[in-house]
Amino acid sequence: MTRRIMHPTDFSAASGAAFTKAVEMAKANRAELTIVHVLSPVMPVPGDGYISPKVYDEIAASTRAWAQKELDRRLRKAKAAGVRAKGLLMDGIPHEQIVRVAKSRRADLLVLGTHGRSGLAKLFIGSVAGRVVAAAPCPVLTVRGK
Repeated sequence: MTRRIMHPTDFSAASGAAFTKAVEMAKANRAELTIVHVLSPVMPVPGDGYISPKVYDEIAASTRAWAQKELDRRLRKAKAAGVRAKGLLMDGIPHEQIVRVAKSRRADLLVLGTHGRSGLAKLFIGSVAGRVVAAAPCPVLTVRGK
């Protein structure tokens, strides 16, 4: 029985399709839905430009505020659909944090979007979904974005 569904999101179109599926499944199973977003560390752009610590902090704060707003919007949608939902905003390397939270929250299922990249794009950009599937402590449903 699926009681705890986790939906990691990067707020992309690919994640939107997975969010819809996660809400459907949570409602059908009367499961709790945890929506997770992982903020990657802000990386200064190499080159001649100097970024002061104050500007760096402002960028990080702005990114966190935007992510919280997006997370809150998805929580409202899930709750409007009649699903018990929680949100979690974390810092770190996305695939590592997703797997760690899935273990600690004893998730029964992860519902995760995939961009469907292949070839060189997949080689150079990598796949968070692929890394999560390989290390997840529970079944993972990947949903291809539009």
